[in-house]
Order: sequence, then C-alpha cells, then structure tokens
Amino acid sequence: MKSKITARQRAKIRIRKKISGTAERPRLTVFRSLNHIYAQLVDDSTGKTIITASTLSKEIQADLKKAKGKIERGKIVGTLIAKKAAEKNITTVVFDRNGYRFHGRVQAVANSAREGGLKF
Repeated sequence: MKSKITARQRAKIRIRKKISGTAERPRLTVFRSLNHIYAQLVDDSTGKTIITASTLSKEIQADLKKAKGKIERGKIVGTLIAKKAAEKNITTVVFDRNGYRFHGRVQAVANSAREGGLKF
C-alpha cells in the first residue's frame, strides 16, 4: 500500500511533465503544510523564484489574526501573491497544484489569485 506522500509525489511528477513557467508566464506553485500555506511564482527557464507569499509573510500578519480558518488564510495568501505579481507587471501564470487535490486551501489560493487579477 502506497503512502499519501508517495502518491502526491507521483502526481507532482506527472503534473510537472506537462507544465513549466517562463519569464512572461511563470508557474504559480502551492505548497501546504499542516499549519501554513506557501505560494511562489517560478521562472523555470532560469530556475529562479520571482515572488513568494505565505502565511508567514510579515505584511499580512494582521489580516491572518482575523481569519477564522485555514481556507481563509489561503485566500489572504492568494490575494497577496496577486498583488505582488501586479507590481511586477505579471498578469498570466500557469497554476501548479503540486500534487495536491484542487480543493480546500489550494483552491482558495487559486480563486483569490484569480480575483486579484492573475489569469490562469
């Protein structure tokens, strides 16, 4: 029987075969741990991370204290990554769910990033 982590790693490899980010259209990748969620824009042609946002970011700590649950925190992180991308004139991205199912916190980050102006 495979563990959940091994299954996620296999799904991640299948996803990454199909998508990659460029300087014009970076990859928005999401990582979720038990207590936090992280999002970053990556340019795969150079291997550089362009923008990062997470529940540990200093600029959203006040908003995170008001949030009721983890999904609301994911929405705040998605809004922050969209705002930072707009400052760097990035409008389109490729979404990488990183092997996680597209629901809950991962979906919250994606939807709030879309509402913030990013196009997937």
